[in-house]
Amino acid sequence: MSESLQKRLARFGFESNDDYSFQIRCLLNSPLRGIRCLNLEGEPARHRTAFANALGQALDYPHILYHDFSQKKPPPPEVILPPSRDEAGREEPPIDPFDDLMSKACAFSEGEKTLAIIDQLHEADFREHIRLSRFLDSQQWQIKDASYYANSAYLLLLLISDQPLYHSLQKASYRIWVNRVSQRLVCYRPKDFGLGEEARPIMQQLDELFTQLGMSPTRTQYAHLLHDLSQHVRTREQLELALYAWLEGLERDQLHDPELRPWLDRVINALPSLVGMDDVEILPPLDST
Repeated sequence: MSESLQKRLARFGFESNDDYSFQIRCLLNSPLRGIRCLNLEGEPARHRTAFANALGQALDYPHILYHDFSQKKPPPPEVILPPSRDEAGREEPPIDPFDDLMSKACAFSEGEKTLAIIDQLHEADFREHIRLSRFLDSQQWQIKDASYYANSAYLLLLLISDQPLYHSLQKASYRIWVNRVSQRLVCYRPKDFGLGEEARPIMQQLDELFTQLGMSPTRTQYAHLLHDLSQHVRTREQLELALYAWLEGLERDQLHDPELRPWLDRVINALPSLVGMDDVEILPPLDST
């Protein structure tokens, strides 16, 4: 794969300055002792869901299945089947949505790479943790009297929970912390956005402002800010609005802190170096290497 994982994740909706290629490489090349399982930890938010879906696409998984335990009312099935009855004529209850996903994951994994994303696992009955733990070891999913077998070479299970996993389940999982906002600081240059050296003064002031805010914007976020600064922002209040609009994880209280005003004003004072320039280029994310 010539394109880096970081770039592929960004292409499929998860952009970050942080590079997760080392962890994913270790996971996918770990010795097989059952089903590979990835536990995504992080602050309670949906950024882990975005990472999970982007990862499946970035790794070219043809089958990406998703179940959310916080969704109390399951979505309607694609095909509505008539109620089934047993030999005694008793109507059998429909298959549970989670069991349906796991049976499909087993079936798809027989011949193709399959990613099963299990979200909001903390909302599930604890017995589901135990079932998953047994499944990782046995590669067998049991639904009533029926058994479904997974191909460990093709199936990857991905778990998202806001609370710690059952001990045995965590023991069998590879754990990654996914940051809500980027932690790795990237020093951008004017040419990264198709700009000349005359844009350097305002970018230096922006970098100092980001340091005060404890933020590390992604390439796309930085490009959006430069565009707004060159075309629209003319006052401190407008700068605050632009920052809040584009920087995920930035709290409004941070922007309204009186101690931040000098750094905001320095950015405004440096605006003449940027105003009137051609449009800012939003290019693919930089590699972390």
